[in-house]
Amino acid sequence: MSDIRTISIVGMGPGWEEGMTFEAERALNDSDVIIGYTVYLDLLKDKYGDKEMLSTPMKQEVDRCRMCFDEALKGKKVAMVCSGDAGIYGMASIMYEISEEYDGNWNLVVIPGITAATSGAAILGAPLNHDFVVISLSDLLTPLETIEKRLRAAAEGDFAIAIYNPSSKKRHDYLQKACGILMEVIEEERPCGYVKNIGREGMSYKVCNIKELANEEVDMFTTVFIGNSQTRIIDGKLVTPRGYRK
Repeated sequence: MSDIRTISIVGMGPGWEEGMTFEAERALNDSDVIIGYTVYLDLLKDKYGDKEMLSTPMKQEVDRCRMCFDEALKGKKVAMVCSGDAGIYGMASIMYEISEEYDGNWNLVVIPGITAATSGAAILGAPLNHDFVVISLSDLLTPLETIEKRLRAAAEGDFAIAIYNPSSKKRHDYLQKACGILMEVIEEERPCGYVKNIGREGMSYKVCNIKELANEEVDMFTTVFIGNSQTRIIDGKLVTPRGYRK
């Protein structure tokens, strides 16, 4: 039986060092090579600059995964990094898929991180304190019709909603469209908010209602939060009650 080769798939959290788990830090410290998207590696250079770092540009995720296995076959301890949590819109699932291309015994260790839904919610207050859903507006891998169906279902189910990837240069009006779909079901005054650049330089946030949200300028580094029917604004913060006072 061949030796078992381990690759760590590390969720590095929102960006600041304090937002990374001890388990993630240990995996990066123990690694010989750290592989990830260039933007994420830049955030790690100050602390892990002595490590070998390899990257691929955006949209080359499959090549990045194969790079992990190729480096591990050389006998190196490999860590693949993702922002937030590796298992939430991250690289964990594709790493498992790519592992099927490689012979041998592989031990893929997924190390969870703080995802933008939870780190952004903490900045806004407590918008996800009851049942909630997370929906990405990026249609690179998911048909737009499916995204619209999920938005309507979330509104009908009265879920609080966290929205990832709300806008980009090619999808500049997707958040506006999403708000329009949601307002087919929910009222225009529904409390909402968003956080830009969570854990990074230039972080900012705003609390508003969904009608106002539809006209806000956001980007790929923004996470949007839409309350449920019980969500309130308390002292400028977005709060979804759990129901304890009842």
